[in-house]
Amino acid sequence: MSELNQVAQALVDEVESGTVSDLSPASRRFIERVTFADADAILEMLRDSIERDLMALPVWARNLAYRLVVLQRPEDAALLREAAVDLMYWGPDWDEIAAGLQRRADEVS
Repeated sequence: MSELNQVAQALVDEVESGTVSDLSPASRRFIERVTFADADAILEMLRDSIERDLMALPVWARNLAYRLVVLQRPEDAALLREAAVDLMYWGPDWDEIAAGLQRRADEVS
């Protein structure tokens, strides 16, 4: 398991235990690691987390991770679509952003 996956799992463990907060140690470590991770490491962590438990990683963490990886690979149509689908899971708040990602994917493919 990569370092980023370990940090993500620590965040999931805090969420499941009910001790997570915006300033929790696991939240801070996750933000620090994902901010400077390369796209491959972020995607590995996201896909591993989602495969283990679709709902485990907090939505804010998933949104941040997908945002950072999309910024690193703005011309990757498959990735843009993946990020759009993930946003659609979490309700109408991000539907416009998801639609924008889908349009961008269509434009670059």
